[in-house]
Amino acid sequence: MQDARAPAASVTAALHDVAGLGGFFDLRAGGPDDGWHPVARSYATGFTDLAAAVARLHRTTEPRVDVSIAQLGHAARLWSPVLACAVLHGIVLDLEGLQRADDGPALRLPRPAGRYADRLDAGPARALYEQVTGHLSALADGLRVKVAPRLLDGNSASALAGAAHALLALRPAVRGPLTALTTELLGTGRLAG
Repeated sequence: MQDARAPAASVTAALHDVAGLGGFFDLRAGGPDDGWHPVARSYATGFTDLAAAVARLHRTTEPRVDVSIAQLGHAARLWSPVLACAVLHGIVLDLEGLQRADDGPALRLPRPAGRYADRLDAGPARALYEQVTGHLSALADGLRVKVAPRLLDGNSASALAGAAHALLALRPAVRGPLTALTTELLGTGRLAG
């Protein structure tokens, strides 16, 4: 089998390109370690700092709403660059080692890595699904308040659909491959239904 690994320089270039799409597509690559921590630490604490920020911003008094909104935002920050890199550059990102900013929701890969989508035995949808849902499952396991698992799955599906909609608006020429991949993802595992 042909080596599927993409060179770090290609992954960095893809991330730089999709970051130019704005907002949730910005997944930083490399740079100094100061100001970042492993996202697993945030998962273990149930994103309590981001949920508290949501509560302050939206003046909510229901912790489940705060957690749901924080999880939805995180899902969007995962799906957007992952989907865009796969569709625009044929690269399935490797999210191992993912970090979060100490002062907010921004995400960073200290060592950019990925694989070429067309060299994966099972195709890109399964790899993308496993990358993102692995992170969202770890977040769900750390939540300090009870939130229905299907609500969290719905948030993930909604974030994926939102990422696809935004990408289509910005790059309409990719409608065919974007629609095919998004449709396949929305029929996979916990995203189905």
